[in-house]
Amino acid sequence: MTTLLLVLDLLGTFVFALSGATAGVKRRLDVFGVLVLSFVVGSVGGITRDLLIGAVPPGAISDWRYLAVSVVAGMITFWRPAAIDRLSNPVLVFDGAGLALFAVSGAQKALAYGLNPVMAALLRMLTGIGGGMARDILLAEIPTVLRTDLYAIAALAGAAVVVIGNVLDLPSAAVMIAGALLCFALRLMAIHWRWRLPIARQPDRSAGGIIAPDDQKDDGTRPR
Repeated sequence: MTTLLLVLDLLGTFVFALSGATAGVKRRLDVFGVLVLSFVVGSVGGITRDLLIGAVPPGAISDWRYLAVSVVAGMITFWRPAAIDRLSNPVLVFDGAGLALFAVSGAQKALAYGLNPVMAALLRMLTGIGGGMARDILLAEIPTVLRTDLYAIAALAGAAVVVIGNVLDLPSAAVMIAGALLCFALRLMAIHWRWRLPIARQPDRSAGGIIAPDDQKDDGTRPR
């Protein structure tokens, strides 16, 4: 189980690092900026998780392999962006894969450190979205998790599968794989079908009505 958790953690770090590096290349950062972004995005979620559950020092800064996979992901993306770009919307795909891997590995690690099942699932959701939030904040964007597509919900669903499987004493490896697949599938379906949570609306004080969000306003130019 320890080896499986390490493998899933490194895979999650790698794909999140690809997500960060791809976003950096699209913003035309230099090689140092791309590598910094790949390491931060790949590691911040795991570091936050380990600090919260008392696994110190965090694996991402005590184990050289985390830095190595982040650097490899960053260099591949920087020097071969065309290969990465062949995927449809690669940032979102890599981000979804990283979210899925971190969701299940983090929930299992939190349970191993004695957290109760509900808090383990919530912690995994929180730290699973950390990498994506760090990427968006560093690039001066509104974090994806605070927008309307299903992101944190997908992470919570994947973590919940692991937690329920642990409560029912089901085989850990099978449960983690099922949780990761569920999280990734939900994320991809949300991207493809544009599944959205309800969007906050502002009251129109002058007319007593409701102002639609900016992306839902119709100024007469939108195709019908």
